Amino acid sequence: MASTLDLTPRTALARGVGSNADVPPVYGYTAAGSAFERATRPDYFGWLEHVRAAAGCTRPIRLAGQILTVEQGTGRVIDARHTDVMPDGAIYTACGNRRATVCPSCAQTYQRDAFQLLRAGLVGGKGVPESVASHPAVFPTFTAPSFGPVHARVVKRHTCGNRRRCDCRAEPCHARRDVGVCEHGRPAVCWARHEAGDAVLGRPLCLDCYDHDHQVVWNLFSGELWHRTKQAAERYLAKLARRRGIPRVEVITQSGNVRKVPPVRLSPGKVAELQARGAVHFHAIARLDGVDGQDPDAIVPPPAGFSVDDLVDAFRHAAAQVAFHTPSHPDRPEGWLIAWGEQLDIRPITTGLDGDVTDGMVAGYLAKYATKSTEATGHTSSRLTADTIGDYADPDGEHTARLIDACWRIGRPTTTPVPLSERPRDPRPRPGFVDRWECPDCGTHTRYAACPTCTADRQAALDAEPASRPQPGPYARLRRWAHMLGYGGHFLTKGRRYSVTFQLLRDIRVAYRRHEHHHQTDEHNSGLRAVDQLDDTTTLVVGALTFAGVGWHTTGDALLANTAAAMARERRTTGREELAHEFGTTSTALPTAA
Repeated sequence: MASTLDLTPRTALARGVGSNADVPPVYGYTAAGSAFERATRPDYFGWLEHVRAAAGCTRPIRLAGQILTVEQGTGRVIDARHTDVMPDGAIYTACGNRRATVCPSCAQTYQRDAFQLLRAGLVGGKGVPESVASHPAVFPTFTAPSFGPVHARVVKRHTCGNRRRCDCRAEPCHARRDVGVCEHGRPAVCWARHEAGDAVLGRPLCLDCYDHDHQVVWNLFSGELWHRTKQAAERYLAKLARRRGIPRVEVITQSGNVRKVPPVRLSPGKVAELQARGAVHFHAIARLDGVDGQDPDAIVPPPAGFSVDDLVDAFRHAAAQVAFHTPSHPDRPEGWLIAWGEQLDIRPITTGLDGDVTDGMVAGYLAKYATKSTEATGHTSSRLTADTIGDYADPDGEHTARLIDACWRIGRPTTTPVPLSERPRDPRPRPGFVDRWECPDCGTHTRYAACPTCTADRQAALDAEPASRPQPGPYARLRRWAHMLGYGGHFLTKGRRYSVTFQLLRDIRVAYRRHEHHHQTDEHNSGLRAVDQLDDTTTLVVGALTFAGVGWHTTGDALLANTAAAMARERRTTGREELAHEFGTTSTALPTAA
């Protein structure tokens, strides 16, 4: 028998000592051992096909129960299948987490959907008319104000070809002629030329001088600031249309009334990004549309005369004018000022492959940030509670710990209930007993002023209704979003008319995968397929599923499933690159599968 395995390791190409053909034992408690045990099962390929939908997920969700095929109209159950007869006795579905640090596979799917959603609003497609490519559009970036000096990397003139791998020589961080110190005795100067991956970037020069309270409050109200900025830009454009003599458009509302609206409107989309210092700033896309009086929901071009320069002027005017103070807080009775920072970048967007900022570049740039969160600050915790806040918040700790502490401290309950002994008493005398009487509604004999039976019935009806809870204060959400350093908004939002929704893209993907195998023709059956004999409109698939768990059963299952998914992703990536090379475009500009 030919020797296939050595008892001792080899350091040369010659055979080792004691060569033999025995198979070494594989232990199930190791990843390789459990993967080997799964791969040797006769149903391995069936299991691999069963978990294909969630193969690349880090922590898939397992569902158990029944799947019923019901005939529409009659409700008759045609087929019933239980998950007990399926591999592992469960159905695997992807977690759908958008954060790349939690699940890279689901985050990649989310990023591609975000790319398609954002790009469709610029060039059309997926239900958006292609005429939007001729609408004026800009790419503004709004930043937060300064809450204190931080370490930064500033490059005044780039000579690199790729900004992602920029190796240009940076300017000194905080250069000053006089080496001064702050009021806490720390130096207020930094002569270092920081590299791109320096861990000190975004950290304050003096933690005690930095206004952590103002920053977390700004993060909390940044969504309201963006909303007011968008409204101010729309008012600027409406005034511009009135000065140019463009009349307002009459629109019929759902109630049948006629109202006049401005002839132009904004269709925006934005992505929020947390900087290294923990302050959020917005990258936005703003498209200028017209208004159709006959169909207000239609996407039509703006009136003649409006250009990209008008959009740029509108956002510059709005960013400079919009500012407001937050409500009063016990720590700061006058509130905090919420306004944009001095850094404002607004660039026109061109469609196609020519131009400094194209639709593909903008969509790819924003989709990249849609899968990131607080990783830039070094903080990756989930939602914090009273039991876990002590592990992350520290008023005397590093920068992120102080931000979390500020969220928890400012978001505390600021109103205390009045003690019962100090509450004002009702001056009216309490009703006593009256003469015996009979309730005309239920016939109960009582000496109380009100019938106790009817009163109990009315109280039971009131208890069944949802109680109107008092609205919490404006700062109560800081504790809920302390793990996000105060920012509680979604990281990708858009106007209703800008583009399609994530749900539509997911439904299209589900329908495509469900009928993917139907596109293959069986040559041995003369082109007749079994699916052609099915009428999908007469049946309905109903799943009576319950939550069974999270994650793979073994590390070997995760290893096999993730490896298969990685190989599939590599094949798709190679295919897109080959198509991009064939058509002479970039791979990011090509549409991916729905």
